[in-house]
Amino acid sequence: MDSWNYEVFWKEMLNQIKNSISKEEFSMWFNNISYCSSEENTLVLSVPSNFFMDQIKQRYLPLIKETIGELSGDKINISFTVVKKDIKEESSKQKISQTEEIKKHPDLREDYSFKNFVVGENNSFALNAALAISNNPGKSYNPFLIYGGVGLGKTHLLQAIGHAVYENSASKKKIVFLTAESFTNEFVTSLLKKNPHTFKNKYRSVDLLLIDDIHFFQNTDRVQEELFHTFNALYGAKKQMVFTCDRPVSELKNITDRMKNRFEMGLKVELLVPDFETRLAILKNKVASLNITIADDIFELIAKNITSNVRDMESALTKLVAYAELVNKKITKDIAQKQLIDIFTTTKQGNISIDIIQKKVAEYFNLSHIDLRGKKRTKAIVFPRQIGMYIARELTEYSTTEIGSDFGGKDHATVIYAIQKIEGSLKSDPSMEAVINNIIRTIKEHSSK
Repeated sequence: MDSWNYEVFWKEMLNQIKNSISKEEFSMWFNNISYCSSEENTLVLSVPSNFFMDQIKQRYLPLIKETIGELSGDKINISFTVVKKDIKEESSKQKISQTEEIKKHPDLREDYSFKNFVVGENNSFALNAALAISNNPGKSYNPFLIYGGVGLGKTHLLQAIGHAVYENSASKKKIVFLTAESFTNEFVTSLLKKNPHTFKNKYRSVDLLLIDDIHFFQNTDRVQEELFHTFNALYGAKKQMVFTCDRPVSELKNITDRMKNRFEMGLKVELLVPDFETRLAILKNKVASLNITIADDIFELIAKNITSNVRDMESALTKLVAYAELVNKKITKDIAQKQLIDIFTTTKQGNISIDIIQKKVAEYFNLSHIDLRGKKRTKAIVFPRQIGMYIARELTEYSTTEIGSDFGGKDHATVIYAIQKIEGSLKSDPSMEAVINNIIRTIKEHSSK
C-alpha cells in the first residue's frame, strides 16, 4: 500500500457506520458509494449522480470526515466524482422479485411493479427509498412522500411498493391503495349513512396505506381532520404510509399546518423529468412488453420531441402501435413524424421553457432577460422576476428548485415567497390579472410557432 492509499480506512469506516445507522439507511446511501482513488490527504469516492452527491454531503459528510480522521490519525479531505451507471446495469442490481408466480393485489395495477420501473438519474433516489421501505415497511422513512409533475411515475412507484409488500408478506398484511378523491368521497358517504365508525375502523387498522394525489385534500377541512387522526393512529402503531403529490407540500393551499407537518415529517423525494437516455429506456421497456418491433430511430424521434413526461411519450407510442395494427403497415420514421405531429406540437406547447418565459416577461417590462437571471434586487427587477417565477410555476412542470436555479440561483423558499406575493397581488389589484394574462398570451403565441 502506498503512503496515500486510504481504501483500508474507507472499508473500516463502512463497518463502523453500518453499526451506527439502520440497515435500510445504510443500504440506501452507502451501498451507492464506491472507493475511487487516493491522493495526498484526499480520499476520492464515486457516486452515481450529482443529486446523490449533494445528498451525501448534506447528510453524512461530517460523519465520514470525522470517522476517517479518527481511523487514519490525519485530516483527510473527502472528494467526490460522479460516475453514471448504465441504466440496464443499475436496474439489474435492484433486488426486485421477478418470479413467474406472483400474488396479485386486487386494487393495484399489475404493470405498476418495480420490475417494470425504469431507473434513471431523475428517479434513482426515489426508487432506492421505495425498495428500502417495501422491505421493511414502518421501520424507516415513515411517511414517505413522492412529489413531482404529472406523468413522471409517482403512481407507478406508489403501487410498486404495495405490490412488493403484498408479495413479501404472503398476503398477511392489510394493504390499501386509493386516491385522495376516493378517500374523500368514501368519508362523505360514511357521514351521510351515519356510520363514520366503519370508515375509521377500516383505515386505522391497515398495515400499509397508499394515498395518491394528496393535493386533492385542499379545501376539505372535515376530511383533513379525519386524515389527521388516521395518520396519528397508523404512525403510533408503526404502520407505513406513502403519499404522492403533484407539488411540494409547502405549496399546497388550504391544507392545515398540522397536516402539512405530518406529510413532511418522514422522507420526501421529488421525481424530475427524465433525461434523454432514460426516456429512450422507458420507451424500449414499454415496447418490449407489447411484443412488437420498432426501430431505434423512431424511439429517438419520440424521446427528442417529447420531454414533458412519461405519460405523453407512452401516448405517442400507443398511437403508433394502433396505426400499425389498423393499417397493417411497418412504422417508418416518416410515418411516425406525420402521425405524431399533433402530439409533438401539443407537448412542446405544454413544455414551455423558462428561457422563453424570462424573455417575454423582460420584453413586457422593457428589461433584459439577463436582468431576471441576475442577482440585482432593485424594485424595477424584483417585481418582474417574481412574475416570471409565478408564470413558470403556472405554465411548466419545473419544480420550485429548478425555477429558482434559472432565476439567478434563488432557493426554494424565495420562489415560494415570489409565488405567494403575486397571488396576493392578484387578489388585491384587479389590474394584475390582465398583466399576467397578457404575458402568458405572448408566451403561448411564441411557443406555438
